[in-house]
Amino acid sequence: MDGLTQQFDGYCERTDFTFWSEPLNAVTNAAFLIAALLVWRLARREGRMEWGIATLMIILTAIGIGSFLFHTFATAWAAAADVFPIMLYILVYLWLATVRMLNLPWWAGLVAVVLFFPYSAAVATAVETASGGLNGSEGYVPTLLLIAAYGLFLLGRKPETGRGLLIGSGILALSLTARTVDEALCDVFPIGTHIFWHILNGVMLGWMIVVMMRHDAAYPPDDPDPAEDAARRQAA
Repeated sequence: MDGLTQQFDGYCERTDFTFWSEPLNAVTNAAFLIAALLVWRLARREGRMEWGIATLMIILTAIGIGSFLFHTFATAWAAAADVFPIMLYILVYLWLATVRMLNLPWWAGLVAVVLFFPYSAAVATAVETASGGLNGSEGYVPTLLLIAAYGLFLLGRKPETGRGLLIGSGILALSLTARTVDEALCDVFPIGTHIFWHILNGVMLGWMIVVMMRHDAAYPPDDPDPAEDAARRQAA
């Protein structure tokens, strides 16, 4: 039980272990809730509310709640509440992207999810070894690279989706930068830059759901893959 209540001080803004020691880090988690609300309204308006989009919105809401708990209680159990929804969002989005965007069967999505764990561990370890550590941000670099890879792969096949994913990877790169330099800038920026990680991440995660919605609208599952269809017509 003591392990679950162990507290952590890893951010510029925190000066003690009282509940509101990180007021800005705590309050800026509203970015995730606002993003989820805006996406929900967009999905309802455009008639794109289905189980995949709804699941991502629910997880996005949970990310905001979990991160708020971590930046107030700052305990091990709150850290788990912070990290678990983020990982779940990544895995669910990866499955959906593999199946819907790449037009692969459901089991291929499961393979992608399983392979994500060794891939992520290997890339994060390599980044940490090469850089000496990025204030914990190295764990998110594999996701950044994967989003960019999917975006580049789809750019010539499904341009709107490819561009959307690349924009998402760009926003994530900015938010990771803010997360990485937080402690390094404590002396010159006492409140820290972690707040921008929350704000930009809220924008990015909401944007990624919009990309999925627009993909589903532009490339219905019953339609042939544009690249495969063009190749088929050329061969004929």
